[in-house]
Amino acid sequence: MWGVSRRRLASSSVLGQSFRNARPLRCYSSSNEAYAMTLVSRKGSSQVSEIVGSLGFPVGSKPLREVISFVQRYPPIFVHTRSFSSDTGELVDAVVPFMGESITDGTLSNFLKQPGDRVEVDELIAQIETDKVTIDVSSPEAGVIEQLVAKVGDTVEPGTKIAVISKSGGVTHVAPSEEKSSKGASELSPAKTKKVETEKPKEETPPSKEKPKAPSLPPSKPSAKEPQLPPKERERRVPMTRLRKRVATRLKDSQNTFAMLTTFNEVDMTSLMKLRSDYKDAFFDKHGVKLGLMSGFVKAAVSALQNQPIVNAVIDGDDIIYRDYVDISVAVGTPKGLVVPVIRNADRMNFAEIEKGINTLAKKANDGSLSIDEMAGGSFTISNGGVYGSLLSTPIINPPQSAILGMHSIVSRPMVVGGEVAPRPMMYIVLTYDHRLIDGREAVYFLRRIKDVVEDPRRLLLDI
Repeated sequence: MWGVSRRRLASSSVLGQSFRNARPLRCYSSSNEAYAMTLVSRKGSSQVSEIVGSLGFPVGSKPLREVISFVQRYPPIFVHTRSFSSDTGELVDAVVPFMGESITDGTLSNFLKQPGDRVEVDELIAQIETDKVTIDVSSPEAGVIEQLVAKVGDTVEPGTKIAVISKSGGVTHVAPSEEKSSKGASELSPAKTKKVETEKPKEETPPSKEKPKAPSLPPSKPSAKEPQLPPKERERRVPMTRLRKRVATRLKDSQNTFAMLTTFNEVDMTSLMKLRSDYKDAFFDKHGVKLGLMSGFVKAAVSALQNQPIVNAVIDGDDIIYRDYVDISVAVGTPKGLVVPVIRNADRMNFAEIEKGINTLAKKANDGSLSIDEMAGGSFTISNGGVYGSLLSTPIINPPQSAILGMHSIVSRPMVVGGEVAPRPMMYIVLTYDHRLIDGREAVYFLRRIKDVVEDPRRLLLDI
């Protein structure tokens, strides 16, 4: 009953009509006078007197001119909005690309561009150093480097934002603090600077009366037992690169895991060197690549691995995995560290294909453009320390392989040939192997096979 009476009262009374007419009007005009005139024109002067609006007083008791004057003295608040560049697509993020399935993060080694520099599409911005290769970060759009988000030395993951690029090519924004400090420094007048300089000596002037200085004691001489160490200023501390740390970890794990043993032999290089000398020009004219000694050792290693399959195998838990393919890893020393690219299916390649593959991988290793796929896998490794002048060494196995062949420098030594002493170009070759899997007999036979093939390459043609 009370609800019905309340609805009738609201519908019939002037008060209810006033509240219905006092609904807020949507007005987007910036003129306060237009707002008031719109209110009057729509509701009429008689109805305006009934409205209790947001102005805070009943306007019906005032003349219209006073109402308009009040609105002008107390203008409404206008909210200004700003569309950010991220909403309009002016800013583009440069993120770390996918590095490979076996690599989860990397270290930001250096920036190739700085804020304010112009970049084009796919132009290099930064380089990420991983455990194996160097990853390049390219610009997704053409524009100007707005901001560098990451810092050199930070550990970043795929998808991490390292830079912001402005496609509109705007000027790089300056931080308010930096702008204020630079403005304050520029506003400092020369007269004020001169005044500060003249007043400074007065403040630093010592008093006329000085206390007598205590006699300085002679420096105590170090005891005879104290070691004389070089000063710290003559030392430099440089953090290890991720590649160097990765190499160190793998080699130490190899020593801790494998039962490594090394066997030695020497090879007379006369026949292989004569083969290269006789056919190097014809080989280059036909294949467009020089004939080196490395291809001969790769073919010799393939033949030895086929004769001794256990050297090409690997231990996996309680099982032995025999590989029916031969992927030769070639150790290459670069300024950034040791990398081991792989020659795939070397057992199906001839001398020319092996030489081309070695040259391509060596160039990529030196300029840092090797990919993860070009270094993954490998069943056997060849390390040629002879190019640096090494006479003899014991290489460490490259896990998860089971053996590694070491080549060394060629030295002319007196050898007994046909009952007579004659100078011969000799090379020491070594095989470091996992003694848990490979016995000494197989290791010696393997190294002997390489010696026979290198000293008489015709064995490769006759397969003997």
